[in-house]
Formats: sequence, C-alpha cells, structure tokens
Amino acid sequence: MTGNDNKNNGAGTAPQNRTYTITQLCREFGVTPRALRFYEQKGLLHPARRGWTRIFSHRDRARLKLILRGKRVGFTLAEIKEMLDLYNIKDGQLAQLQLASRKMKERLVALRQQRVELEEAISDLERTCQIVDGMLKERLARAGGQS
Repeated sequence: MTGNDNKNNGAGTAPQNRTYTITQLCREFGVTPRALRFYEQKGLLHPARRGWTRIFSHRDRARLKLILRGKRVGFTLAEIKEMLDLYNIKDGQLAQLQLASRKMKERLVALRQQRVELEEAISDLERTCQIVDGMLKERLARAGGQS
C-alpha cells in the first residue's frame, strides 16, 4: 500500500508499514524530487522500486527527517550518512548514539563560535553604518548650506 491509496491513506495501518510516494515526501518536507533522488544516489535513502516508481518506507521518511535536521545544523551529507549507517550494526545502536553525541557536541562548539564571530561582525557593521551615516549627514548639511 502506498500513502496515496484512497481506500486507506495510512489510517489504521501501522506507521512502520506505511509507504510514501516521492510527491508526498516532497510536499511534507518541502524538498524537490531531485533532492530525494540525490539522497538516494548518495546512499542516504533506499526506496523500493515498482517499475520506475520509487516507494519510500517509514524508515526512509525517518531518515529524510534526520538528513534535513542534520543539514540544518550544518552537518555534511558524509557525516549524516556515517551516523545513519551505524544504525544497522548489531550493538543496539550504541555506536550510532556515541558517534551522534560526539558529532553533535562538536557541531555545538562550532556553532557557538560562529555565533560569537557573527555577533562581532554585526557590531563592526553597526559601528561602520553609524560612521557612514554621520559622514553622509555632514555632507548633506554642507551641500544644503551651499545653495
């Protein structure tokens, strides 16, 4: 069953058995079909095929959600893939959780540093705007007094 079947659009079906079309995932997550195909090409998503049609599983949907969340906070696709791929090993996801925790903490440090640098850049730009606006006001006053 796909999520667009009119008879039972996933309602009453266990979420882990639900499937999704490329169109449904694109609409839900605001991504393009090209992006989903790219993630598939990179080994991040693994949709089943029915002819030319891609059928995405509940697992693919969850992985897409994690991919987009990871991208939003600045992880590379390679880092995201590394974390997602650890899900399949047989240690109860311990390795995945350890790696994810370490990478997230590293990313937090980097984001906090970027925030400090961004705040400094904003302060510098505000001061420069004040200087330029003062110079502009002075030149306009001089130009207005000469007519």
